[in-house]
Parts: sequence; structure tokens; C-alpha cells
Amino acid sequence: MVWRRKSGAASSPARGAVPVEKVPRGHVPMVTGGSREGDEGERVLVPVRLLSDPCIAELLDMAAQRYGYGQPGVLRVPCDAGQFRRVVDGALQRCGVSSA
Repeated sequence: MVWRRKSGAASSPARGAVPVEKVPRGHVPMVTGGSREGDEGERVLVPVRLLSDPCIAELLDMAAQRYGYGQPGVLRVPCDAGQFRRVVDGALQRCGVSSA
């Protein structure tokens, strides 16, 4: 599981800028938190196999209700980063996958 504070990098970096990281195969990028002005949230790479977990599915439903299905860019999840970490860690344990 990879946790990072979301950077302000554009999708097509200018010359000399740090390129946007590729998402590893089998993962979905999501942004947690960021509901307050000026807070961009944390970027998280979630294994695709966790998307069917009931807790993760509930958060995705909440995201659809709050932001709609046409979100541009990375999927934003409407909860703070600490809560999301606990949900993902629980889903990883239920799947029998280590979070390291």
C-alpha cells in the first residue's frame, strides 16, 4: 500500500518538472480527504481486488453520491486519510494480503 501527500503536479509536466508516477498494474489511484480548502488530500494506490470488499464498495458509493460518477482525474473518496487507511487495512486482512 502506497500513501503519499498529493502533489500539485499537472498531468503533463513541463520540461524539467517531476513526471507523474505511473500506476502499477492491478492498482487504482484514489485521493482521500481534501474536503477542506487548501487541503489536497493523500494519494493512495489501492489493489483492484479490494474494490469488491463491502467496506471499500460502501466508500465508493459514498463518493458517487457526493461527487457523481463523472469525476475528472483521480477518484476522490469522501473520508479522512486515517479512516481510509483503517478500512483498506481491514480489507487487506480479510483478503489475506499483507499491507507492506
